[in-house]
This record gives sequence, C-alpha cells and structure tokens, in this order.
Amino acid sequence: MSEDAYSVGTDRRTFLRNAAVAGAGVTAFAALPALARADGGITSGDVDILIAAEIAEALAVTTYTNIIEKAPFFTRLESDDQGYLKAARQEEMSHYLLEQSVTGKPSPFTTFYYPPGMFASAQTTLNVLVSLEDAFIAAYLVGMRQFSTADLRVTAARIMGIESDHRTLARVVGPGVAAQDSGPIEAITGIQGVAESVDPPNNNGYERTLGWSQISQAVAALLPFASKDAAAKAGFDTSKPYMFHPFTPTLPSPLGEFHSFAG
Repeated sequence: MSEDAYSVGTDRRTFLRNAAVAGAGVTAFAALPALARADGGITSGDVDILIAAEIAEALAVTTYTNIIEKAPFFTRLESDDQGYLKAARQEEMSHYLLEQSVTGKPSPFTTFYYPPGMFASAQTTLNVLVSLEDAFIAAYLVGMRQFSTADLRVTAARIMGIESDHRTLARVVGPGVAAQDSGPIEAITGIQGVAESVDPPNNNGYERTLGWSQISQAVAALLPFASKDAAAKAGFDTSKPYMFHPFTPTLPSPLGEFHSFAG
C-alpha cells in the first residue's frame, strides 16, 4: 500500500475489517491471566477493559514519542504546538501508570507497527493520530458502560475527555504544518475513513462510539498496531518496529493519585 493511499484514507475504510480478520478465531483476552483483585473489588471484566486500555496507552505513548523524536514536521511547528504534543505524551503515560497500578501487570504488547511513511509524512502522522484518538474515545465510552463501579466509570469519563482534547489538538496542529512538510493541512482522515475539515478545530468527536459495545472490538482495532501478523495484513510497515519505553511523567497527573482509579 502506498503512503499516498493511506494518507487520503483509501484503505482506512477497511482498517477495522482487516483487524477483525486478523484476529478471527482469537478471543481478545484468552491469553491473559485472570487478574481480578479481591482487595479492590475489581472484577475480571474490569481487568479486561483496563488491559485493553493499557495497550492503547502504551501505543499512544509510543506514537507521541516518535512524533516528537522522529517526525521532521514536528521541529517546524510553533513552540506552543510542540509543547501541546509533549504534554499529551506525558498525559498518556500517566493514564498507563494509573491503569497498571490497578491490574498489577504491564501491557501484553510493547512493540508497535505503523503504516508506511508514518513519521515521514505529516498528513499520514495526523491521520493516524486522529484515528487512534477516535478509537481511544470509543474504547473509554465502552468502559463507561461496562465498568462495575461508579469510580471506574467516572475515571473512564475523565480519561475520555482528555483523549477528546488530544483529538482536537491533532486537528489544531494541521494548519500549522509548514509548507516544507506539505502543509498547511486543512483536512484530516480519522477512523471514519472520511477526510474532515480541521475548521472548526474544536470538533471533539467525543460522541462517536464507532458502534462498539464490547471491549474486544477496541482490541481488534489495536491489533494492526500491536501484532506483526495483523500489521502485515493491514498493509502496515512491519520492517520498522517501535518499542514502548515507559517513563515517569514530570507533569502532575490530571487524574490525581494513581491508586484513586480503584476508588
């Protein structure tokens, strides 16, 4: 698949379908141990959602890290836009640590794959970033429906709001992309598979559930990024794996102390 084809979203319409095919016959959490914690009243269903969230947050941290460290267009953004992307990386890491503090286990996936030209093409980078934030928003909406306690549901809502801000951020960045990097970018294609204008930039899209009702659907959407076989079937570049490198955030967590997730 060419970089241009992915940039305009031609193959994005089959993105989730390819992911589902890649994961056919595999129960999303079949390989994961039962991690229900009696002390915190966390159910196995809660843990399934939290493990999926850990995968998503590890992917988010890896994506923002490589935008900051490898994407040429990043160095030519205004300093405030660079700062927003750096802060988003910090927030995603705080989400990951929050969720890991409850499950007691790291993400089962720590190597990720992306479409061709992911960090070389600003259009591809922003298309994928918005697609991921679309998926994260929908996944946390599933959590809001299915978590077993009010504390978990409220925290999922709070994280969903932050992910929605990140989606807006990616859209705001578009017009600031330099001409040298094929900017300004005025339309971005998210997981819907349709190019959307970045004006107005405050279109959070938080109402989009993508029709998901089960967390396994979120896991299927993440598989092309996390599984080499699924990545190959989706047309991603499997020759360039990117590792998740956890770190300690230097910004205060907007969600408070990590243990507060469990209520």
